[in-house]
Amino acid sequence: MEEEKKKILCVGLVCVDIISVVDKYPEEDTDSRCLSQRWQRGGNASNMCTVLSLLGASPAFMGSLSAGHMAEKLPDVTEEDFSKVDLRQFKWIHWEGRNAEEQVKMIQQVMMYNSKVPQQQRITVSVEIEKTREPLYQLFPHGDVVFVSKDVARHFGFKSAEAALRGLYHRVRQGAVLVCAWAAEGADALGPDGLIVHSDAFPPKTVVDTLGAGDTFNAAVIYTLSNGGSLQEALTFGCRVAGRKCGFHGYDSISENFADN
Repeated sequence: MEEEKKKILCVGLVCVDIISVVDKYPEEDTDSRCLSQRWQRGGNASNMCTVLSLLGASPAFMGSLSAGHMAEKLPDVTEEDFSKVDLRQFKWIHWEGRNAEEQVKMIQQVMMYNSKVPQQQRITVSVEIEKTREPLYQLFPHGDVVFVSKDVARHFGFKSAEAALRGLYHRVRQGAVLVCAWAAEGADALGPDGLIVHSDAFPPKTVVDTLGAGDTFNAAVIYTLSNGGSLQEALTFGCRVAGRKCGFHGYDSISENFADN
């Protein structure tokens, strides 16, 4: 399969987000009239597939789906499930940090595959460490690109994205890129050259919907890097797309502003 036709696989969660729209952010212990409500497909990996598709990539999703709109305790993807995947289809695989022990085993399958193919056919691996759960931290040394959240950085005692990157970089493997978005302050990244790359945030005139902004950022970064863009280009594009997304409901308008940009 030609490299440019290969897909980006996102492994993780799909769920239903129930979104209620009110005229202002509710104060504690008060009632607010709901102006509208919508049900929307969500979940980090699922959202990233949506954004990647709207940008012009060819994404694929791997996760548990229910037979209907209601489900309880859907199982996460296992090593055995992943072993059935034809890795030749993909140029990039992203893991949303969940059942980390199993995910490490899946990544090891990719590393084994990479060891047997030419450099240009190897799969890039990225992982997202969003939640402050100790088992997830074992994912740090297993990504070529590692996304660490502001919440995790603050959990470790860091007050800024740059401080977090400097303090956590020893956890990633040699040659990896560590990325940390810091909401209104933009995002920073640190690669093997030891130089901090920064992008300011690009907030909309009016903030409408921030749900999935982090997933949008991650997807836009991966989109740029997977198409040969530099780390600076990826970070800036990620902040631009995520900022614009906060100015409208859902994701569809991304394609009007950024598709194949």
